[in-house]
Amino acid sequence: MTIMLQFFLEHWIEIFGYFGSILVAVSLMMRSIKYLRWINLIGAAIFSVYGLLVHALPVFILNGFIALVDIYYLLQMYRIRDYFELLTITNPDNRFLKRFLDFHRNDIRHFFPSFDFDIKASCQIIFILRNMMPVGLFIVEPKSEEECLIHLDYIIPSYRDLQNAHYLYNRQHELFQLCKGKYFIACSRVAAHVKYLKDVGFEPFPKRGADCFRMKKI
Repeated sequence: MTIMLQFFLEHWIEIFGYFGSILVAVSLMMRSIKYLRWINLIGAAIFSVYGLLVHALPVFILNGFIALVDIYYLLQMYRIRDYFELLTITNPDNRFLKRFLDFHRNDIRHFFPSFDFDIKASCQIIFILRNMMPVGLFIVEPKSEEECLIHLDYIIPSYRDLQNAHYLYNRQHELFQLCKGKYFIACSRVAAHVKYLKDVGFEPFPKRGADCFRMKKI
């Protein structure tokens, strides 16, 4: 432990610089533009300070400029108020629906491995529109007077934040009157999807199954 501490104290500037460069690299792998900007901002700011510490003026100037650009675009993102809307699809054979599912098939399979792409006629199909762009697809089926089973709650990668879910679940949408159950039920073993369900407000519902979650409709 003493050796590690001594190494850190002797090389903290280099470690600081490596940390900043790693964050910049990680930011480029983010699918969400907002997350990309935030992580890139932190990484560029750290790397800019590193350039100042080692007297590398070009590194300081370049990364300082990148940080300012990130700040500018983040401010633009937070100033713009997104417009949400739900659009019901009544025909499971709708051409756009089929094309959407086919285009995102691999990503959907990753998060919903058991999803049946041959949608039942009994299901309610809803596109989530964000600034008139179809960013998500919600498919739910009434199972009883108590339960509405969610088959799919998919958001495209670049819009994968909780704003879509908050709009979908935290409002009293007339569309959900077609699914009269008191509770939404979702079942999943995919860690990322389970985390999403918990973040949205779903709670474990072992009565339905070991991997099932429930949330009461508003």
